[in-house]
Amino acid sequence: MIPYSPEAYQLLHDGSIALAEVEGNGIRIDVPYLNATIEETNAKILRMTKRLEQTDVLKEWRKRYGRKFNLGSGEQLGTVLFDIMGFDPPGLTETGKYKTDEASLAKVNSPFVKRYLKIKKYQKALSTNLEGLRRETEDGIVHPVFNLHFVVSYRSSSDSPNFQNIPKHEPKIARLVRLCFIARKGRVLVEIDYGGLEVCIAACYHQDPTMLAYLHDPSSDMHRDTAKDLYVLTDEEWERIPHKMQKMIRFTAKNSFVFAEFYGSYYVDCARNLWDDIDRDGLQGPNGEPLKEHLRKHGIFERGDCDPAEKPSKGTFEAHVQKQERRLWNRFAVYAQWRRDWYKDYQEKGWFKTKTGFICQGHMARNKVINYPVQGSAFHCLLWSLIQLVKKDLKRNKMKTLIVGQIHDSIVADVPIEELEDYLALAHNVMVKRLKRRWPWVIVPLEIEAEVSPVGGSWADKEEIKINA
Repeated sequence: MIPYSPEAYQLLHDGSIALAEVEGNGIRIDVPYLNATIEETNAKILRMTKRLEQTDVLKEWRKRYGRKFNLGSGEQLGTVLFDIMGFDPPGLTETGKYKTDEASLAKVNSPFVKRYLKIKKYQKALSTNLEGLRRETEDGIVHPVFNLHFVVSYRSSSDSPNFQNIPKHEPKIARLVRLCFIARKGRVLVEIDYGGLEVCIAACYHQDPTMLAYLHDPSSDMHRDTAKDLYVLTDEEWERIPHKMQKMIRFTAKNSFVFAEFYGSYYVDCARNLWDDIDRDGLQGPNGEPLKEHLRKHGIFERGDCDPAEKPSKGTFEAHVQKQERRLWNRFAVYAQWRRDWYKDYQEKGWFKTKTGFICQGHMARNKVINYPVQGSAFHCLLWSLIQLVKKDLKRNKMKTLIVGQIHDSIVADVPIEELEDYLALAHNVMVKRLKRRWPWVIVPLEIEAEVSPVGGSWADKEEIKINA
C-alpha cells in the first residue's frame, strides 16, 4: 500500500509524529501488583501442571516419549491425543500433521485438553504480557511503541510491549493483566472506542441500501436481528432473555457470524464456532433455558459434521447456519455484488484505491482484497482523530490530558478528573463531527463509546460512561 496523494502522505507523516508523542507519554504500571502477580501466576501454572501429571493422557505421553517428553510440543501432543488416545482430530496442517493450535484443540472434547489449554493461556499471559510489561517498565511507566509501516492493510502495530495484544476475551486473564495498567494520581484512564467502525466504513464503499438503512436508524440492530435468526428466537422470546445475556448472544452472532462472513469466512466454520460458543459462554435462551435445549425444540439436535467436502445433514445446526448465510447475503445483495465486482476489478488491474488516498497492489488473496480497503480506511479515521487530539486540540485548549495508547479503533487517555467532561466532549466533536467534514465520503453516522476507570484506578475496572456532547 502506498499513498497516491499529498494528503495521504501527510496523514502518515503527522500520524508518526503524534504516535511518537503517545509513546513518550507512556502509561503508568502498578509495579507492586505486577511483581506479585508474576509470582502468583508462576505458582498457579505449577499447580495446574502437577494436576495434569495425574491424568491418563499425560501418563501415556511420558510413556511414549520418555526423556524426549516435551509438554510444549504440539507434534507430540497430536500423536498422543489422536493416535494413542483415539480422539477425533480437528484437521491436518498443509504438511499432513495434526492441527494442535488453540482454535483446533478447543474442538476436542476432552477434560485433559481443556486443562492443557488453560495452562497454555496462563503461560502466554505470564511470558508475553506480565513479564513483557516488567521488562519494559521504567520508573513505573511503560512506553509502548506504535508503528505505521509494518501492517500490509495499513492498520497500526505495537511492540515493546505490544499494547494491542492485551488479553480481552478470556475474562479472568484479561483482568489479571489489565489490573497492571493504572491512571496517574488524581486521574482516570479513559478508553474511547468507535462503535462498529469497520461496518460503517464498509458501507461507505458498497453503499448497500439495507445496510445504510440499518446504520441510519438508531432503533435497528443488525447483530440483534441476526442473533434471533441464528438461534431461532421470536421477538417475544428475545424479550424474556435478561439484558446481560442478550448482549452475550448478540456479541457471539456479531463476531462468530456477521463479521466472520463479512471478512470471508463461510457457514462451515461459522457453525462450528457458534456451536462451541454456546457452551463456552454458557448462553441461555428464554427463562434461563440452555440455548441448545431451545434449539432442540426447533428440530436442531446436533452441530453436524462441518465437513467442507460433505453437504450438511438435515436437522443439524450446520444446515441451519447455511440457511442463515444465504439469508444474510440476500439481505445485503448489493454488498454481495460489490464484493464480486471489487475483486474482479482487482484481478484485472492488480491494484485498488482506498477512500483515504492509498493504493494497494501486488498478490493478495480474495478475502484480503475485500478486507484491506475497509480495515485500512477505518484505522485512518482513528489515526486522523488521534492526530487532531494530540497535536492540536489538547494543546490549543491547554489541557493536561495525555493520550497514552491506541488499539485500532480505540484511543486510551490518562485524564485529570477535572478535565473528564471536557475531554469526552472534545473527542466526540473530533471523532464524530469533524471527521465527517474532513472526509465527506463518510456517508453514515459514526458513534463512539467511552469507558472510564476509577480515580487512580486500573484499566480492568473501567465502566461505561455517557458522553454529553
